[in-house]
Amino acid sequence: MKIIFIRHGPTPGNLARRYIGSTDEPLAPGVLPGCPAPAAERVYVSPLLRCRQTAALLYPASAPVTVPDLRECDFGAFEYKSYEQLQNDPAYRAWMEDRTGTLAPPGGEDTAAFRRRCGRAFEEIVERCLADGVSSAAFVVHGGTIMAVMERFAETDSPRGFYDWQPENFGGWTACTTRELWRDRRVLTGVRKLGEGAADA
Repeated sequence: MKIIFIRHGPTPGNLARRYIGSTDEPLAPGVLPGCPAPAAERVYVSPLLRCRQTAALLYPASAPVTVPDLRECDFGAFEYKSYEQLQNDPAYRAWMEDRTGTLAPPGGEDTAAFRRRCGRAFEEIVERCLADGVSSAAFVVHGGTIMAVMERFAETDSPRGFYDWQPENFGGWTACTTRELWRDRRVLTGVRKLGEGAADA
């Protein structure tokens, strides 16, 4: 089964380089993807507007399935603020320097809990698709969601961390799995950057 991960298109907050997690803003006016999305038998989306609008652009003939647990991390007190606004905040500096994923933004969701949530939702969808004999599934979601899933499930020649999987807007990754691989090892193989080579065919 082919898996396609696509980050939503840019929003006004993205363009201003703000932390956009729970803020439900639309895509920036006039944004369009640079190339068609790979074909997908099923499409899954975050409930937030920017993902639903992106899915409508990329898969206009599909009826996407909304999955609440694929939403972006809640950045709490840092929500909709930029690095320039936060750089002198001790809580922000501590959060940025924490590589354990255990420190939450004030009033927000800790990274470890966010990764578990995304991973659990993805596992359930893959198992359902494999059971139904689905050949391809697209996930039109958030950068953080993609990073969390890829860090946990992608099998590559060299180890990659959470931040190594960060995609640009409209960017992402393709991968695949089989019933046997998923049953035995819970891994995605054949990982390629979206737009590179035969994985997009």
